[in-house]
Parts: sequence; structure tokens; C-alpha cells
Amino acid sequence: MGSLLRPAALLRARQSNPGSEQLRKIEDQFIVEAIRRQKEIGLDVVTDGELRRRNFMSDFVDAVAGFDTGKAVSRSWSGQGPGAVSSVTGIVTSKLRQRSSLTGHELPLLETHARGKFKVTLPSATQFPAISYRRGVTDKIYPRPSDLLWDIVAIMKKEMQSFGSRGVSYIQIDAPRYSYYIDPKWREWMRTEMSQDPEAALQESVDADNACFAAARQPEATLAIHLCRGNNRSHWYAEGGYDAIAEQLFSSLDVDRFLLEYDDERSGSFEPLRFVPRGKMVVLGLISSKHAKLEDKETLLRRIDEASRYVPLENLALSPQCGFASTAEGNLLSEEDQWAKLRLVVETAREAWR
Repeated sequence: MGSLLRPAALLRARQSNPGSEQLRKIEDQFIVEAIRRQKEIGLDVVTDGELRRRNFMSDFVDAVAGFDTGKAVSRSWSGQGPGAVSSVTGIVTSKLRQRSSLTGHELPLLETHARGKFKVTLPSATQFPAISYRRGVTDKIYPRPSDLLWDIVAIMKKEMQSFGSRGVSYIQIDAPRYSYYIDPKWREWMRTEMSQDPEAALQESVDADNACFAAARQPEATLAIHLCRGNNRSHWYAEGGYDAIAEQLFSSLDVDRFLLEYDDERSGSFEPLRFVPRGKMVVLGLISSKHAKLEDKETLLRRIDEASRYVPLENLALSPQCGFASTAEGNLLSEEDQWAKLRLVVETAREAWR
């Protein structure tokens, strides 16, 4: 999906040498190894594992001034296990100002070592009004969440336009906040805490992401969006099927691929896939990145067959439901578990689409 568990040596190096040239060399070493392992097991598209990032959206926070990362909006997470969730961003306390490229420093190693298709991931602009906007603080600079959203879109568009000149062929936006619109408790939170009409906010979110995708659109580029329900130390914050948003999202988002979470009962049925337009790809996230237990291949094959009732088999693909380490601390499984699950993705896909 994008992120891989950080090796313990990398976590120690980041703690001991934050921001140093020595850390950069250690990151390079582990990224090259991660690319090698992905190619070795047969993945068609590789990533750098987001190994340079503190979390899946820290590329934005690190490159843009205006965040107080010592503060955070609290959220309710669910899940089992000893891992406390991590803070993934901060509060916007001043006008945003881009200081550097969001992802430019990640590309050279991928360009050199991938030797084929590689994926670059970015957080959706819609993430930030949901978790970086605090009443009494942010509204002094951005009166409405919408004002913050469109400032972020402008920064994202500039970044995504730059990918064309770099030949980036697979661009993925990670957009967990669409899950707010499928979970009644979060829809109510939007009304009461954010003073937003969920239906209007949903349409604005689609418009914002489409503006970013339009900036990235190139003849050879694959554009994808990943929709999940939260992923932080094996915890999650939303539940419900895609039914409430499927028709609007699948028909309106200008992407080539939808990467969807379908790993457990929180995900609902495949029936909303009937709204996916012909020709677009659906990547079924059937393999959990949240726990170590390895899924049964026959069950996965049966579920792929079930999904093909709504989307033709040639327009389906298989993946984990989310990243293994949306935060640097990672989910509650081992690297050995992670690679076993990725091997299972490849083995199952080869059997399903032979």
C-alpha cells in the first residue's frame, strides 16, 4: 500500500541522529534493501516504504511552515493491543508557507533502484482540516476549515505538477477522512464540532482531491486514491461499508484506481462496487496489515470471486488493506509477518489472474 515497518536499527538511528547526514545514509541503506525485497517477491510496483517519514503525512508537515507539532486534536481510536496511537500531525497556528518540496528528496533513490514502476504517496488535502484545525486557534488565521483546505490544495497541486517532469508513473493519494462520511458518529461530529454539513463537505472533499489529480494528470501516469478507516498502531477510528458514499465517490473522483479496505467486518460488503465505472481498477485490500495472522489463500480467492460479481475480474487487483506503518512506530506485527503477507499477495494474485 505504501508504508513498510521501520527496521529497529533505523528507528534507533532516527532517535540518535535526527536530521543528520548519517541518518540519511542509513535511510538509503534500508530503502534500497526494501526495494530489493519487494522486487524479489514479485511485486510489480514498489515503494520506498515511506521509510524517511515519521508518518504517512509528515512529508507535508515537514515541508510547510505553519504547524505546531507539539499540539494535536484528540481523536477516539479503537483496537486491541499494547501500542498507544501516535500523533500524526499538529495544529495549524499560522498562515501556511511552503519551505521545500514535499517528496522531491524521496525520488532520486527510487529512480535509481526501482528500475521499473514505483509509487509515490501523498496525504489527501482533506486530512488537514479534519485533524489540524482547532477552534479558537486555527480560525484566527483560517476562519473556516474550507479556507485551510484550499490553501493546502494549492500546495499539493504545485507538488503534483512537478511529478510530470520527473517521470513519476504512479501517484497515490491516501484519504482516510472519507470514512467520516460512512460512520454516523463522525458525521455527527462534523455537524457539532466543525459546524459543517456532511453532504456539502463531502462534495468539497471530492472537488479538492480532483483539483490535485488534475494537476498530476499525465498520459503515462496512474492516479490512485486509497480509502481506509484509520490505521495507527493497529488501531482504527471508523467503521461501516462504502454504501453511503459509493455512488458519489466512484462516479466523481477522477482516478484510475480505487484502493479499498476490505479486510474485516467493519468494511461492509462488495455491493457498493456496482457503482465503479467500467474500465476503472479496484484494488481489494483483503489482507490485514493490522495483525500477524496470515490469511487463508482459498478464502482470499473466494472473496476475489465474490467481488468480480460487481467489477470484472480483469479490473480487480489485490493488496494489503493499508500500510504496515502509517506511523513510524508501525502496526503490531513483525517484519517477518509483513513480508509473509506481501508474499501471500503475490501468490494469491498469480493464482487468481493466471
